[in-house]
Amino acid sequence: MLLIVCSVLAFLYVGLCVAAFFLQRSMLYPAPKAPIPLPASEGFDRLPLEGGSYVDVLYLPAPEGAPTVVHFHGNGEQLLNQLDLGAVFHQHGLGFLAVEYPGYGASPGQPTEAGIYAVAEAALARLRQRGVTPAHTVLSGRSLGTGVAVEMARRGHGARVMLVSPYTSIVDMGALLLPFLPTSLLARDRFDSLAKAPDVELPVLIIHGEQDTLIPVDMGLRLGARFRHAVVETVPGAGHNDVLERSGPERVRRMAAFALGGS
Repeated sequence: MLLIVCSVLAFLYVGLCVAAFFLQRSMLYPAPKAPIPLPASEGFDRLPLEGGSYVDVLYLPAPEGAPTVVHFHGNGEQLLNQLDLGAVFHQHGLGFLAVEYPGYGASPGQPTEAGIYAVAEAALARLRQRGVTPAHTVLSGRSLGTGVAVEMARRGHGARVMLVSPYTSIVDMGALLLPFLPTSLLARDRFDSLAKAPDVELPVLIIHGEQDTLIPVDMGLRLGARFRHAVVETVPGAGHNDVLERSGPERVRRMAAFALGGS
């Protein structure tokens, strides 16, 4: 009887691991959809990709000589949600470029870590073609997008990095949410910012809500300690989805000042 019970439990556990392996991307990338086409008058454009595909981008050019913030959004957001953030940065004298992920919004395809990196590279290449140099590029990410910003910084893009509600890695997030599964073996997309952080020489600003119940503030603090030049600012009372909004425009003003070269 004991052998039968153990066999059934082992079978169920293996089945759970298999389900987690094949379903994890649907959980990691909920991919909200947007109306098609996107509003043409708001700075939206289409970025062609290799293979004939494309993603949508939002581009607000910078004033002459000013930096451009290249922003990568969270996994529950889409490009349309970045309009307000882009407008505020633009009001502070910055350019703004936000890129959609494959399968998100009105963009076709399926999101993966490698695919999102390829889109980010294509968007940065387009920015270079518009005359924006790496020295005038500020990489920015929120939640899932922080892993994209860190990878682009590791590859040598940009002059500064801003991370809002960052995680250490998707493996660590999986272990936090599903501690009974071998997430280090099952994770298909890793976004391992903690391992990459020592390779980033750029100034980094981290903003994290102290009451974040999705990505604990401890992850932001641990990640900040791994960068060579990082400032970590925690926001009392703020959670995961309201960390920039908690104190009104103050937090975005802080990011804008950092993007313009402040400490």
